[in-house]
Amino acid sequence: MINWGIIGCGNVTEKKSGPAFKKVAGSNLVAVMRRDAEKAADYAARHGVGKWYSAASELLNDQELNAIYIATPPASHLDYALIALKKGLNVYVEKPVTRNSAEARAMAAAVKGSSSKLTVAHYRRALPMFLKVKELIDAQLIGEIRTLQIRMWQSRKPTLIADVETNWRVQPELSGGGYFHDLAPHQLDLMLYYFGEPEMYHGVSLNQSNSTPADDHVCGQILFKNKVVVNGSWCFNVAESETTDTCEIIGTKGKIIFPFFGNYINWKTDSEEDTITFTHPEHIQQPFISKIVAYFNGEGPNPCSIDEAVTLMDIIDAFTLKK
Repeated sequence: MINWGIIGCGNVTEKKSGPAFKKVAGSNLVAVMRRDAEKAADYAARHGVGKWYSAASELLNDQELNAIYIATPPASHLDYALIALKKGLNVYVEKPVTRNSAEARAMAAAVKGSSSKLTVAHYRRALPMFLKVKELIDAQLIGEIRTLQIRMWQSRKPTLIADVETNWRVQPELSGGGYFHDLAPHQLDLMLYYFGEPEMYHGVSLNQSNSTPADDHVCGQILFKNKVVVNGSWCFNVAESETTDTCEIIGTKGKIIFPFFGNYINWKTDSEEDTITFTHPEHIQQPFISKIVAYFNGEGPNPCSIDEAVTLMDIIDAFTLKK
C-alpha cells in the first residue's frame, strides 16, 4: 500500500489530484499539511483524511507514510524533495518541478543518490485525449510532421488560472517566472513526450504590460533531433476577445488541431476530416497517479522522470532567462 502525505493541500489538490489518492487501488491518503492549521483541518475533514499538520516537518516525520506529494509553489519543491528522499520516501512533485534547471539538476542528483523514486506531475501523458494525439502522430495520419504552432494567448487574469488569495504565480521568486511557468510545462512536456530529444532551443521573454513583476510575453522555438520544429507563443496581456489555446500540428498529408486545456481533437487530411470530443476524468490526475502507484510498487515504468523534467526546465530557462 502506498500511504501518501500531501505537503500543500491547496487548490490543485481539491479535485484535480487529492481525492484520486484514495480512489486508486493500492493507494491511500493518510495525512495532509498546510501552514494554515484551520484550512488543513478543514481539508482533512472534508476529504476524510485521518491526520493533518500545519508544519511540513511534522508530516515528513509521520512513520505511517511512504510517499509524499509536493503541491506547494515551486520555490519549496527542491527543499521538500531533498528531505523526503533523504528519509527514504518516494516523491511526487507538482509542475513545474522547480523554478529553474539548476534546481531541477540538484533534485536529479539527489534522486540518483537515493534508493527512493520520484515522479513529476506531467499528468497529461496519461489522459486519453493526449494519448490519442500521440497515436495519430505515430500512425502518420497526417504524414511526416513538419512543424507545430503553439498559441497560448490570455488576458491579464487568465480564466485557466485558479483564483487564489495570493497570486504567487506572478511572483518569480516563488514560481520561477509568471503564468508561462505555470501553464507552458504542460505544453512543452507533451512536445518532449511526442517527439523525443530536442537538438536546440531558444526564445525571448519580456514584460510588456508591467502589471505584475513577471514577464507576460514569451516566444520560443525548438528543433527536435527528428527534424520536427515547434514554434510557441505565450502572451498574457491580450484582449478577452483574442484569447486562444491551440496546438496545430502540420504534416505532409494534413493537420491535427487541439487545445491543451480543452477536450477535442480535430484533424484534416486529403481524404477525411473528423473531430473527437473527450470527457476528462473527474479527478484529472487519477490515470497518472495510477501509473505512479504502479511505478512506486515496482510494477511499471516511471511515467515522467526527473531527467525528463530537467530537459523541460532547460527549455524554459532558454526561453525566459535574460541574456
